Amino acid sequence: MNPFTFEPQQGGLPLTPLRAYAHDVPHYYLENFGTAVTNPDTNEYAAFAQDTIRVTNHLALSIGVRYDLQTFTTKGLLTNPLWPYSGQVPFNPYNFAPRVGLAYALGDHRPLVIRAGYGLFYTRIPQIYNSTIQSQNGISSGSLFLNNTNYYANQIFPQYPNPLVSYPQLAATCTPPPGLEQFVKNDISSFSPNFRTPEVHQASLTIEREVANRLAVGISYTFVNGQNLVRARDVNLSSPTNVLIRSMTLLVLICSVTTMSIHFRPVQFTQTFSCPFPPCINPLARPIPRLRAIDVFESEASSVYHGATLSIHRRMTSGLYFRLAYTYAHAMDDGQDALVAGRPALVQNSYSPQAEYGPSVTDQRQRFAFSWIADPKLFGRNQPILSQMFNNWKAAGVVTVGSGRPINATVTGDPNQDRNSENDRLPDFRRNSFVGPDYATPTAPHASPLRKSPLEA
Repeated sequence: MNPFTFEPQQGGLPLTPLRAYAHDVPHYYLENFGTAVTNPDTNEYAAFAQDTIRVTNHLALSIGVRYDLQTFTTKGLLTNPLWPYSGQVPFNPYNFAPRVGLAYALGDHRPLVIRAGYGLFYTRIPQIYNSTIQSQNGISSGSLFLNNTNYYANQIFPQYPNPLVSYPQLAATCTPPPGLEQFVKNDISSFSPNFRTPEVHQASLTIEREVANRLAVGISYTFVNGQNLVRARDVNLSSPTNVLIRSMTLLVLICSVTTMSIHFRPVQFTQTFSCPFPPCINPLARPIPRLRAIDVFESEASSVYHGATLSIHRRMTSGLYFRLAYTYAHAMDDGQDALVAGRPALVQNSYSPQAEYGPSVTDQRQRFAFSWIADPKLFGRNQPILSQMFNNWKAAGVVTVGSGRPINATVTGDPNQDRNSENDRLPDFRRNSFVGPDYATPTAPHASPLRKSPLEA
């Protein structure tokens, strides 16, 4: 920028974001075009068969199978010739899910009860994905991107805060006017050609016994394995290069730290007319230059969960009920994108999606929960007035204590230069490498009156 007039100037002085905001000098301008109306209609069909067999007086067996089919409408879908897989919806007609469970009682008086089960579950595909591939087809949609330091873009750069192209507030379709084609690029979202319905395998084992009158103690183990989970990946990127980043820290001595970071924009180390002072960062070169991001919804993500729970349960006795449970668990996945269609892909390196493997966003190592209900009867029938006033009340409370959940160390500014500012992390840190604070949420005890029905009065 020109330091005196604050006008964009090639080769001028850099302007900090804070000063640019103070002088109403934006650096970038972005405006999206397309349709605001989609019809992601879907039909779901399901059938279930189950049978329970009492093998002995102590053993019961349940077996079953479920069939699921989900179909999507093709109305409004367009195939972009630059990406033949666009405008297509998945069809998986062979989703049969078996289920089996058993219960065994060891002993006659206060028996030790063992329960085990396994089931395969197919999850429905949210309609937001079908809506996204309708609206982001690269034909009827586009994004206008202007860099204020570019000479040609500066000629049409709007005055802040006015938009470059205005449309009515409730307009169903917005198209760029003629003359802006060179600044408009198109994004595409599509399903992978080998997309499969996400599936979840779940197995559990529970051992429980009544150790005293109406007081039971149990321990359980749960295993959950998600396969073919949805994850978006930008496939319109060239292979990245590794760039060394050196940082200096002044404490008592000067420490130099060198880390390795990926970079999608080619780095030039030779001197040329366009790069008089190397190294220079050249523009992002995409394999299909007429398109920007091509976010492909792939069924390639997976997750694993292990959890063990110790529980103590007292049924309502003498006006008191409580349940106590402590769970120790661990969940890992490689970056599934459930219900986040429509935003940029979160895979940092499209050529290494396996590097996304780390703690799940729902990973919580420890959790303690205690709930109770008290229904005291303080006065007998020989005190009808006090009994009517105080006996028909019930008090309850819940206390939950848990360890922290994972935090992803993201950074802003698009360090890897893939034109996606939402998928960058600190160098040398994996996804969800940090853990948030522990928490406790005690619920204050509350009481409510219980009214008898006319038949009980």
